[in-house]
Amino acid sequence: MPRETLCAARGGFCLPPGNKQEETIMAYLNFAALQGSPVAVPADVLPVSGFSALEWQVVAIAQHDRLASLEKPGRLSVALGVIFGGEAANPKLADQKLEALRRMAVLAWHKGYAVPRHEIRAFHEAGFTPDQYETLLASISRGRAALNQGKRFQ
Repeated sequence: MPRETLCAARGGFCLPPGNKQEETIMAYLNFAALQGSPVAVPADVLPVSGFSALEWQVVAIAQHDRLASLEKPGRLSVALGVIFGGEAANPKLADQKLEALRRMAVLAWHKGYAVPRHEIRAFHEAGFTPDQYETLLASISRGRAALNQGKRFQ
């Protein structure tokens, strides 16, 4: 192909003669066909790996919850409550998703990575992703390590 034709095909842009890149032909994609079409991926398709501020607050509060807070009160506990009056605080959260997060966080604070499979399944069924599970356990693991070293984890 003559040099003039190549220059015209490239929109008038040509490299000086003798340049080794002169013979290189670049690929061209016509993006005009996508004009007006959404190119970005919707937010609900992107994987979520973090938590909102409220969710991190639930994780922090769960640090102080006991493993017993994951179970229903026993008959003795209920009987003592009836006899002596007063209701024990119910740590269970009203929001199902936040409650699943609280349960997972309590287990992780007490047992580390040794979380029962049915709890992991319930965590995912509540709408959390595997990336969020890994983020949660890694964060709590760092917090447990800091507490074991006598440092306050923030």
